[in-house]
Amino acid sequence: MLRTVNATRYVLPLREGGSLPAIVEADDLGLYVVKFRGAGQGTLALVAELIAGEIGRALGLSVPELVFIHIDVTLSRNEPDAEIRHLLKASAGLNLALDYLPGSTMFDPAARDAASPAEASLAVWFDAFTQNVDRTPRNANLLVWHRKLYCIDHGAALFFHHNWPTMPQKVESPFAEIKDHVLLPWASQIEAASAIAHDRLTSQVLSEIIHQVPDEWLEAAGSDLSAADKRAAYLDFFTRRLAASSIFEQEAIRAHARLI
Repeated sequence: MLRTVNATRYVLPLREGGSLPAIVEADDLGLYVVKFRGAGQGTLALVAELIAGEIGRALGLSVPELVFIHIDVTLSRNEPDAEIRHLLKASAGLNLALDYLPGSTMFDPAARDAASPAEASLAVWFDAFTQNVDRTPRNANLLVWHRKLYCIDHGAALFFHHNWPTMPQKVESPFAEIKDHVLLPWASQIEAASAIAHDRLTSQVLSEIIHQVPDEWLEAAGSDLSAADKRAAYLDFFTRRLAASSIFEQEAIRAHARLI
């Protein structure tokens, strides 16, 4: 279960992309990279971040700890930047944060032995499964910390939930975008990654992850579906996509073969 902390100090904005994340200190004295519900991408980005991130962790990939972080509207009082002040006010309530990894560096695909075949294959499988389009050489969303590779920023995954009627068609998508994955050159063990995934992603594991998403995030995202209906739909999607995984696995294997 995700822990809940309270924000005590806005430390530093990270002006990257449309989510306007920031480093924030919490009442456990930890530093976190916060994804704000009041940012332009809304609560769906937080839902994707939570579900995909915890699926990655369940698979055995390194993902910074995710926590719920409560933002009090008073946090904005002493903020001189009007844009940040507005963001903090719009994000009052429950938000999502990742453990800040001090001293981490961005993944460099040009580095020698940048990723092991086993780890790269599992990451490629994971991103194809969650349909994450945002792990490319242009924007790797991978950090190296203490010589370990960490997967971050999954807000662009699960894009089917922006248009629920398309969900049934996305279940068996081969995910052609996998050809642009930054770790694809090292992903020579997709079949082994598949065996690991099928062993670890049980219905119980997936259900427990999905049920951690707060009702208020699901309800704030709109559509005629209730929070309970959306949870059932997410579980249905992942259960069916796992059963049809050979479709996107073969796409990844073919894409890898074209690189070598």
